[in-house]
Amino acid sequence: MRRQIFTEKGAKPVGPYSQAIVADGPLVFVSGQGPIDPKTGTFDKNDIGAQTRQVFENITVLLEAAGTSWANVVRVGVFLSDMKNFAAMNEVYKTYVTAPYPARTTVQAQLPGGIDVEVDCIAIVPQT
Repeated sequence: MRRQIFTEKGAKPVGPYSQAIVADGPLVFVSGQGPIDPKTGTFDKNDIGAQTRQVFENITVLLEAAGTSWANVVRVGVFLSDMKNFAAMNEVYKTYVTAPYPARTTVQAQLPGGIDVEVDCIAIVPQT
């Protein structure tokens, strides 16, 4: 379903991501998700860890609805309002992804609505 590409000729990953991933099968493209709790319509403005967990939970339900999971994610895009939040985001991120880790990009961006983190991803949908 997914296969890690690693070469000594490339820069070694310094975190939970792969140099590249080869994906076999139908794909689902999850749009950028923010930290809004679907039950309350609100988010924790003062806790990047809580925001990140909510983002990943929001993605989890979308992956499940598509018939897949984090175990089949091949690429992740992370958008942070401030790179000082990278370590806290990364701690939560590591609890959702599994090896071989997805390819990942993390950038600082101006995010809407006062949120501090937004994440999108691409995953394989396993065929039975």
